[in-house]
Amino acid sequence: MKKQWHLSAALLSMLLWSMTAHSGEQLLGYTKGAEPLPKGASEFYQIFTQRHDKGQGTYQALDSKTEIEHGFTHRFSGAIAITGHQIETKGLIIGGYLPQEKNTGFTFSGIETELKYAFLTPALNDIGLSTTVGLDFDTVDKHSGQKKDTLSVDLGLQLQKYFMDGQLVWLGNTNLESTYAKRAKIDGINNEETWPTQPEMEIELAAKTGLSYRFASNWSVGAEALYETEFETEVGQERWSIFAGPSIHYGHKHFWATLTYLPQVSGGGERYSGQESGLHLIEKTKYETKLKLGYNF
Repeated sequence: MKKQWHLSAALLSMLLWSMTAHSGEQLLGYTKGAEPLPKGASEFYQIFTQRHDKGQGTYQALDSKTEIEHGFTHRFSGAIAITGHQIETKGLIIGGYLPQEKNTGFTFSGIETELKYAFLTPALNDIGLSTTVGLDFDTVDKHSGQKKDTLSVDLGLQLQKYFMDGQLVWLGNTNLESTYAKRAKIDGINNEETWPTQPEMEIELAAKTGLSYRFASNWSVGAEALYETEFETEVGQERWSIFAGPSIHYGHKHFWATLTYLPQVSGGGERYSGQESGLHLIEKTKYETKLKLGYNF
């Protein structure tokens, strides 16, 4: 009987490991899972996000995030990342946001840290539940390419549910981000309406949800939706937007990749002069494309 118990425990351990060995895989581009990294496991991520089209002129932006995450226990992990931006904008000036045309080469500009704790894991419980706290510092405004120091604290909640023996996965997130921002002065621009340099406080709320379906060995397709709204010191509710679109994911034993295309389907709030209605195009764009690469070691 004792021998059978040890055999059962060993089989259970192997099963749990097989379900969590790829816990660092991110099935969708924007919505995160609740499955924690196993104790002692590490994951390397490279994430590129392209944002383009504000309805007028030319606007192209590329964001980069290079990250390493480590599992300290079977429930607790930590991550650190460096971030960077590349921006090209011409033919469109927006007071307070795009003060002048800009074409910058790629520059590393900031650092991010995040801690994650899983209260429930979807492999062991009916539903997975985790929380994250992140601290971000950046020196470049990702919208305009101008010098701007931002310090943000992000609190997140992640839900994850397996269906059909894990073939279908549902993910849901909520986030609350508080940001302190201070723009640097621009030579030749002294108008505060064109480029305000007084410190600002911003609060952003976000809700994300999506489904991922494994249709073949190592391959999954998914769809997700993202709602964001932001409140600022002087403005109140400045903007809101909804993005929704498809993704495709490939996962191997040590490597995975996720590609997501997310167009803006609706938005509101502040608009620049002459902007079409129905979208928010001051801080957001019409389209976003995200590529995420991961390697576990």
